[in-house]
Amino acid sequence: MGGSQGARSINLAAIEAFAEGEWAASREFHVVHLSGERDHDEIARRLATAPHAERYELIAYEPDLGDVLAACDLVLARSGGSIFEVVARGRPAILVPYPHATADHQSANAAWMADAAAAETIADAELSADALAERVGALLGDESRLASMASASAALAMPDAARRIADEVLAAAQGSSGAPYPPITGERRTGT
Repeated sequence: MGGSQGARSINLAAIEAFAEGEWAASREFHVVHLSGERDHDEIARRLATAPHAERYELIAYEPDLGDVLAACDLVLARSGGSIFEVVARGRPAILVPYPHATADHQSANAAWMADAAAAETIADAELSADALAERVGALLGDESRLASMASASAALAMPDAARRIADEVLAAAQGSSGAPYPPITGERRTGT
C-alpha cells in the first residue's frame, strides 16, 4: 500500500515481483495490493494479463485499513501516517519512504520502526521487483524473524494515546484556571 493515492514505485515493483516476474511463479502466499486510485487501472490491466495472477487481490482503496492489516503477515508500504495503523495491528513491515515528503518525515518514521526491529527499509531509488522479491521471500521464509518483528511492532503501539493526550490537556487546563475538570468517561459533557 502507498496511501490513498498509491505509490507508483511500489505499485510497479509489486505487480512485477508478485504477478509478472519469474519469482512470482514460486510465490506461495496471497497478495492484497492497495494500489490507490491513480494507478489502479494500469495495475488492473497488467494483472489481467500477468502469468501469475492467482492469489493476487487488487484493491483501489480501502477506507478500513485495519481489516486489511489484520489479514496480513507482512506489510509493504510507504511510511507516512499509516505506519501508526501498522503498529496498532502489530504487523511487521518493509517500508519504502517517499523521498520527497515534507521534512523527510517518512524516512524518520521508517527509521523509528526499523530502529525498534519492527521493519526493514528500502530506499525508493533502490526499489525494484528483484529487490522486493528477495526481501519479501527472506522475511516470509523466516517465521521466527517475522514473529519478532510483529512483537516489536505491537510494542510501538499506543492504543490509549488519545486518552493520554486528553488527560494532559485537561491537566494543563486545570492547572491554568484552577477549575477542576472531571476525567473523560466517554460520555458527552454539556454546559460551559
